[in-house]
Amino acid sequence: MHTHDLSNWTHEHVFDAGNRAAERSTRAVMWITAAMMVVEIAAGWWFNSMALLADGWHMSSHAVAIGLSAFAYAAARRYARDPRFAFGTWKIEILGGFASAIFLLGVAAMMVFGSVERILAPQPIHYQEAMIVAALGLVVNIVCAMILGNAHDHHGHDDYHHSHGHAHDHDHHHHDLNLKSAYLHVIADAATSVLAIVALAGGWLYGWSWLDPVMGIVGATLVAVWAKGLLIETGKVLLDREMDHPVVAEIREVIETGADADATRIADLHVWRVGRGAYACAVSIVTHNPNLTAERVREQLAVHEEIVHSTIEIQRCCT
Repeated sequence: MHTHDLSNWTHEHVFDAGNRAAERSTRAVMWITAAMMVVEIAAGWWFNSMALLADGWHMSSHAVAIGLSAFAYAAARRYARDPRFAFGTWKIEILGGFASAIFLLGVAAMMVFGSVERILAPQPIHYQEAMIVAALGLVVNIVCAMILGNAHDHHGHDDYHHSHGHAHDHDHHHHDLNLKSAYLHVIADAATSVLAIVALAGGWLYGWSWLDPVMGIVGATLVAVWAKGLLIETGKVLLDREMDHPVVAEIREVIETGADADATRIADLHVWRVGRGAYACAVSIVTHNPNLTAERVREQLAVHEEIVHSTIEIQRCCT
């Protein structure tokens, strides 16, 4: 049995400069979003716009969810060197992204409920004033998206250096799902702001008062679709569903091809993710080759630098 020590990798990679930039950005966006949330909810109630009110409540959940993303970064940083976390604290960030996706689904349900209620009981809307507030909300969302986009670029640059120029396409994009969740919240806000502006313009210019709640339902559908995608991505990581990842085929290729192709096979293999673009594996090998050692297998696997931890068991077959 042979294992590859993970402690050095954990301390060097778990919380880097990219994480710190993402944490600062999400915290700033949280406060900006919270301030705009108050303005939109108050204006939506005062001007009687369901689309604007839905956007405001939508933004309130985003403020909470983005705050949760910032908290996840802080928690991951705080416990980054805690030895109780065998594979580091990276999954705290994934858990934050998963919780944000749940918030998004809740927002979508709330938007549908409010819009249907307004369709059944329409009320007069102050279109011009509501449009001004919706336009202001859109500007704020664009600014927030730029802030998070800059943090993503910083992260991507940092991940590039950690990959040491690895040539496989599937390792060039190690997404920060916590940052992505915050970004999706901002983009969802921007989309609902655009829909609110379209709905208010239609009502103001053509008297289509029904357009306001209908756009609320359209916005809710978009939010639900984005939330579903984020749930799938984060859930896959949290449940260690990685056996369909290309790195699994690469491990099999390293061990079962080449000089030992006829003498060696994998009896059992488990692969799971321990960081952005970083994987651990536990492999049981059956071989007729008396010279095959765990150290040799580890050296062969080293060509794939995303494999940062390996547990290797070799079983000899009698010839």
